[in-house]
Amino acid sequence: MAPPHAPETDELWRLTMEHSPVGMAIVSPTGGFVTANVALCEMLGHESDVLVTKSFQDITHPDDLDADLRLFEQTLAGEISSYRITKRYLRADGSILVGDLSVALLRDQLGTPIHFISQIVDLSERQAFVDRLDAAEAAADADRRTAQAIFEGVAVGLLRIDAQGRYLATNSRHREFLDLAFPEGHLGQAGQTGFAYDVDQRPLEHDDMPSVRASRGEEFDDVRLWVGEDPHSRRALSVSARRVLDRSGALAGAVLAYHDVTDLVRAMGVKDEFVSTISHELRTPLTAALAYLELLDESTDVTPEGHQQVTAARRNMLRLSHLVADLLFTTRVSAGSPLVDPYRVDLAVILCEAVDAASLAADSRGVRITSRMPGSLLAVVDGMRLRQVFDNLLDNAIAYSREGCFVTVDLAARDEHVVLTITDEGTGIDPAELEQVFGRFYRGENARRLQVPGTGLGLTIVRSIVEAHGGVVSLESTPGEGTSVCVLLPR
Repeated sequence: MAPPHAPETDELWRLTMEHSPVGMAIVSPTGGFVTANVALCEMLGHESDVLVTKSFQDITHPDDLDADLRLFEQTLAGEISSYRITKRYLRADGSILVGDLSVALLRDQLGTPIHFISQIVDLSERQAFVDRLDAAEAAADADRRTAQAIFEGVAVGLLRIDAQGRYLATNSRHREFLDLAFPEGHLGQAGQTGFAYDVDQRPLEHDDMPSVRASRGEEFDDVRLWVGEDPHSRRALSVSARRVLDRSGALAGAVLAYHDVTDLVRAMGVKDEFVSTISHELRTPLTAALAYLELLDESTDVTPEGHQQVTAARRNMLRLSHLVADLLFTTRVSAGSPLVDPYRVDLAVILCEAVDAASLAADSRGVRITSRMPGSLLAVVDGMRLRQVFDNLLDNAIAYSREGCFVTVDLAARDEHVVLTITDEGTGIDPAELEQVFGRFYRGENARRLQVPGTGLGLTIVRSIVEAHGGVVSLESTPGEGTSVCVLLPR
């Protein structure tokens, strides 16, 4: 087939240029637009008759013009025949278009420049994506640096492990603890024991190490241990762990936090020792004073007015004696001493005695006690300690009841258990305080507002005694309506 004639070729070129999705233009050697296709006009937002009145210098971003002119002039000078550059264009509405410009110079047979053929591909969307990606990477890098600064700066030892227990990351504080527990170095794997001890200063076994438990997927709070070879310089740590899951929900590892609680533990020990010492020192003179007051009360040489004074003194001395007994009991709990000595007793009889003893205080406050219990309920328990439980719960119910209200006492057998419920119609407890009421020395807002005397040990002692029997104590309360305490004990 013969080659096409020049007019046919020109028409083919015109059609190709006109319908190309790429912006195309013919530019004169002076930089002016000779013609531009529809795609380029739409890119730049100009009508074709307007665009041909402009030069490429007019629509080029000022910051990109020098680089484009330099290449343009090098092409005219014959140093290069074409060039490609990414540059910014100014659109008709003032917005910026980022384009990939390819330029080739067409010359005649004598080498004289005829015109430039320019092609422009719109890179605005790609550039916007690149800008967003750069911004996201910068934000992620800033977050990473911030997290790293926090990770290293906190006073808590932090450790991250994978599902196999391999150490992935530790901060400087945790490395200090590692140096204490493993002075010869750590292998970076959960389970290495070293100089790590439980709360009673006994060496920790492999399976009891917090890192091993966490690698198995356990989550826990306030697991106590000691680290360090020298008993005098050991540090007490409170360890918490949380699982890390992958996208499918499978265990991917764990994060552990190690808090140094040495000062708190030692302070609590000093406090317990102080309380124990003071309690023992008070007990002897209190016993002697009560004995002499009892002799005075039985003496016929004392006037009626004197008997009243002796009775008042005995009542206050007994209250002080009970406080001392409570303090001594809490020190026994802290020391881990046996708290109960079970034997066969009739709980119904013990509860009746406790109700009778509490009736005097109830009458003085205008509170009535009603009780529902069987004639006899035998159980193998520590009767003396459970009387302490009954007394404390009744004292609380009466103290926080209003005049004219009822305190209801229910005792029943349920299968192999004994259930005691004491309900009052008092002021109730704020929901925010329910988790704290069994804490040692805790005094709620009601106690302060109503000026109820006490040490904040009553419910602590109740829970300790009940749990020592293998039982459970629970409390429900509604502010303004009252409180119900339930004790469940194995028979």
